Amino acid sequence: MAAAMATATLLTGVQQASAAIALDRTRIIFGGENHSTSLNLSNQNRELPYLAQGWIEDDKGNKIESPLMVLPPLQRVEPGGKSQVKIQATPAVNALPQDHESLFYFNLREIPPRSEKPNMLQIALQTRIKLFFRPAKLQAGQNGYSGLWQQKLMLTREGDKYRITNPTPYFVTIVAAQTAQSREDIASFNPLMIAPQSSALLNLSAKALGSSPVLTYINDFGGRPKLIFNCNAATCNVKENLPG
Repeated sequence: MAAAMATATLLTGVQQASAAIALDRTRIIFGGENHSTSLNLSNQNRELPYLAQGWIEDDKGNKIESPLMVLPPLQRVEPGGKSQVKIQATPAVNALPQDHESLFYFNLREIPPRSEKPNMLQIALQTRIKLFFRPAKLQAGQNGYSGLWQQKLMLTREGDKYRITNPTPYFVTIVAAQTAQSREDIASFNPLMIAPQSSALLNLSAKALGSSPVLTYINDFGGRPKLIFNCNAATCNVKENLPG
């Protein structure tokens, strides 16, 4: 989950900022068979009420109200209280591709009550997480997670780099890389998200990853399983998926 400063009212003092409104997840999977899905909110501040403002952006960062919208767009959450926000599909959702996932972003901004104290800095923190629309026919069934689509990822050597190919209809986010020997994340690795049926170059050299690269991805539940690859000549395939 990414948190960013959204708005600030600055006088002359400084007050340390900490998030008050918390979400119950770090990513959203909106199933195509559903008309809506609900998220749980909680106000971590035990003394003050906060406003929670929600909206959705498309994959280019444009604010939208269709094919998905947030209800209610603004609500008050009492001190230490809990609430829900609903993501509602509009009729335009039927026009989304049905053979692969579509990417959106869910935004939640917390708005603190106006301070009556002078010389105070008030900050509204904003949370932005990925929202994937997954067509009904791509939903994992009861045993769907036994054949994880991430295991279909492939690495192909191009010069001194590896190209990662995602042949599946799902988005895959890679957040860390290791060598089989080190078991420590390579600090210089740049996380990336590979769109369905597409590919991208990893920023690390093939030498840095070795002949048995290990890539960490984020699954539907926010977990971080690891894919262990086995390389044969210029091609690497997944030989094992370790839970995380």
